[in-house]
Amino acid sequence: MGMTIAEKIIAAAAGVSEVKPGDIHTVELDHLMSNDGTTHLTIDMYNKLKNPTIADVSKLVWIVDHNVPCDSVKTANSHKKMRDFAKEHHIQFYEGAGVCHQVMIENHVRPGELIFGADSHTCAYGALGAFGTGVGCTDYLYAMVTGKSWVLVPETLRFNLTGKLPEGVYARDLILTIIGMIGANGANYMAMEFAGEGMKTLSISDRVAICNLCVEAGAKTALMEVDEITLEYLKEHGREPKHSFKSDEDAHFAKVYDIDLSTIKPIVAKPHFVDSVVEAKECFGTKIDEAFLGSCNNGRIEDLRVGAEILKGRKVSPLVRFLVVPASQAVYTQALEEGLLEIFMQAGAIVMNPNCSVCWGSCQGVIGANEVLISTGTRNFKGRAGSPDSFVYLASAATVTASAIAGEITTADRL
Repeated sequence: MGMTIAEKIIAAAAGVSEVKPGDIHTVELDHLMSNDGTTHLTIDMYNKLKNPTIADVSKLVWIVDHNVPCDSVKTANSHKKMRDFAKEHHIQFYEGAGVCHQVMIENHVRPGELIFGADSHTCAYGALGAFGTGVGCTDYLYAMVTGKSWVLVPETLRFNLTGKLPEGVYARDLILTIIGMIGANGANYMAMEFAGEGMKTLSISDRVAICNLCVEAGAKTALMEVDEITLEYLKEHGREPKHSFKSDEDAHFAKVYDIDLSTIKPIVAKPHFVDSVVEAKECFGTKIDEAFLGSCNNGRIEDLRVGAEILKGRKVSPLVRFLVVPASQAVYTQALEEGLLEIFMQAGAIVMNPNCSVCWGSCQGVIGANEVLISTGTRNFKGRAGSPDSFVYLASAATVTASAIAGEITTADRL
């Protein structure tokens, strides 16, 4: 029996020739990423070990991104603990460089790698053909001190993509459609694999947006086939694949979905669940108080270009706060050079430093009771962006920008 991409990566990391769903294997990890959301807890546990040691410091990447700059003395102390520990142990450390997953994709991730991240959206690394998965502090600590961990081999859902997304429809609309189709539990502890001719029409940014949100369907990881687009991105960033895996023709999939990209429409996920998806037109007219363009899902240069093109020559509604937050310093710099940030600011948007911002909902741009946010962030759970009595809608960069202009949920073609 052949193997899927996920199975091949696990087999390689375990040093065995074959694995199958349900097997448990001890694996060598390629990278261990942690951010300021939980690293202080990992440090506390590490310091309580009888003989603390780090197996391979070169595998560790620590990134401060959730609360940047600090919003309180408590946060400042947490950051200092992380900063001091990283300096003492010579851990690669980023602060202010951007959202952890964007920084990892720009600088570290390679196809065929097995990566643990202390953040649920680590599955974003599948855009480059890597097995990325989120873990808690205890699992992270074990991997940090041993260099290894265990993995239960997941079953795989296969999504065969054909066609091309219509004008004004984006990868964000595609993955929200898929989540709505299979449900928030539709891929529990499974790998979501994407392949097919339609892949050729999707940029790396598109692929990141798709893989990043797969955890919202319960997925253990998400994976894209490595192709010329992947290899070109790696070449531009000075890296080569560790492995370039594709699923075997006789690989077993738990289920196969055939999706014609040309049938996808603009989508909105309504409060308070990511799988509560409807066509955007069903939400037209919903008044908003804030709009957010950013996050590890939709804060790349392609997303900012989409927003700036719609906003150029227009103004943000005086009743709306529009936060624009590039996903990394690299994205920020490029947007600055292209004049995109000037377009946003002239239109009345608030341009922020690269960080998680209101997607995380603990500092920048939090919303109050009964306020409505439309966001390119990752989640819309009750209280995710501030008050538990607020409302978060999820949509593409285009729909978010158009809504910021109109003061209510709408799409760009209606402006």
